[in-house]
Amino acid sequence: MNDSPPDAELRLPADSAYLAVLRTATAGLAARINFTIDDIEDLRIAVDEACAILLPQAVPASELQCRFWLGDATMTVAVGATCTDPRPPAEQGFAWRVLSALTTFATSEVDDDRLVLTLSRSAGQHP
Repeated sequence: MNDSPPDAELRLPADSAYLAVLRTATAGLAARINFTIDDIEDLRIAVDEACAILLPQAVPASELQCRFWLGDATMTVAVGATCTDPRPPAEQGFAWRVLSALTTFATSEVDDDRLVLTLSRSAGQHP
């Protein structure tokens, strides 16, 4: 994960009802660094897919932490939540393959009771 402080951070209830807020924030931040419409849409889908992996494991009524790092032509997003029994996604699973296809890189990390998925996309990447 990135050691520098994030450029933006968003905390939301770990509930799929709030994913539209996260997708909108992701798109807005990507537009700031001049991502194309296709790059923005791919990143929004990737963030949505990361949350689809994460939210079923999240402790009810917990918080989804979303951190954003903006580069010249790269955006990194880390989404994490407290989980009862955090399990990283299967790298051969469909959801992980979607993430890998839409991003420059994607990683998962279990830290005690937290699962964090980090993904990065470079502008102009053609999956």
